Amino acid sequence: MPLLVMKFGGTSVATLDRIRRAAKRVGREVANGYDVIVIVSAMSGKTNELVGWVNETSPLFDAREYDAVVSSGENVTAGLMALTLQEMDVPARSWQGWQVPLKTNSAHAAARIEEIPTDNLMAKFGEGMKVAVVAGFQGISPEGRITTLGRGGSDTTAVAFAAAFGAERCDIYTDVDGVYTTDPRITKKARKLDRIAFEEMLELASLGAKVLQTRSVELAMRYNVRLRVLSSFEDNNESAGTLVCSEEEIVESNVVSGVAFSRDETKMTLTAVADKPGIAAAIFGPLADAGVNVDMIIQNVSDEGRTDMTFSCPTDQVRRAEKALEDAKSSGDIDFGGLKIDGDVCKVSVVGIGMRSHAGVAARMFKALRDESINIKVIATSEIKISVLIDRKYLELAVQALHDAFGLETAA
Repeated sequence: MPLLVMKFGGTSVATLDRIRRAAKRVGREVANGYDVIVIVSAMSGKTNELVGWVNETSPLFDAREYDAVVSSGENVTAGLMALTLQEMDVPARSWQGWQVPLKTNSAHAAARIEEIPTDNLMAKFGEGMKVAVVAGFQGISPEGRITTLGRGGSDTTAVAFAAAFGAERCDIYTDVDGVYTTDPRITKKARKLDRIAFEEMLELASLGAKVLQTRSVELAMRYNVRLRVLSSFEDNNESAGTLVCSEEEIVESNVVSGVAFSRDETKMTLTAVADKPGIAAAIFGPLADAGVNVDMIIQNVSDEGRTDMTFSCPTDQVRRAEKALEDAKSSGDIDFGGLKIDGDVCKVSVVGIGMRSHAGVAARMFKALRDESINIKVIATSEIKISVLIDRKYLELAVQALHDAFGLETAA
């Protein structure tokens, strides 16, 4: 029997009516001849409420108990979904992470999936169960404790199950009807993509697009799991949504597939850094140890043995970065004159697998920004993306200008 994985996010199961609506979608796939594994998130707002209760009870909480509390939201949704399906005469059963079992490491609140044995669920499918409703976001550690996968972990759960069970497809139901060329709230010309390559989706997700969680896309790319992003609030046919797939399944695409952005960026510059072998490692090692996600890096030309080192990081990690650098300076590991912080910036990026075979993408991007009198502060590139830091006040203007410059309102 062919198998599908269907994942429903928090807004898709926010009320009993929405759970019933989602259950009807599952029922239709069962009627089409599929066995179905349904991955559910907690009802919208519930996880934030649970996290708030933990912080109010114990600001310096035990991460093991944090996981025990915040994982409970998915358990409720799984049980309600299974009951709803049973009322529709669809043989369904709910499963918590430890019952599958979804095995993880011991990194509570940010666990990594290590193994998903298929024996338990496959045995139940063999006995006539048609739908396994699995609580997303959670697993079990080698010590037998409940673990959680970090925010957005239900997407990762869904892709991991699709890979483990060899699912035909993994459908991600959310509050948007697919992946767009950019945020439709920024420009009305934004267009829904029919297909997008794993690499492009991974770049867009890491650069600020909120549709899919980055780890889930990484996992899908590694195991070639075909993902389909759909709206749970619209009637869908076979061509609905956006298919995230291998590059080989995309016959032709635009040079640039999308424009992503992140408002919450900060530019940090170390001035008068001693320019000597190993200085980059001495700077970025402590930042990595402190959990700072450094992105764009620029080193100026050396002048009399001194240089400036500029990098960007998420705004909520600036204090952590400051402390790591000051501690490294105090211990004598690095020597620098000062630290300049510019928190009034944003990151705008263009992404596309077509960049590999087309010259002039950077020139077109920079010309579009120049024509709008937008100054570029930092530039970073990869094989399929170009990112720039600019003043935050120009974010919307830059996104619209780049969307127009690359003709993203029309398909290839």
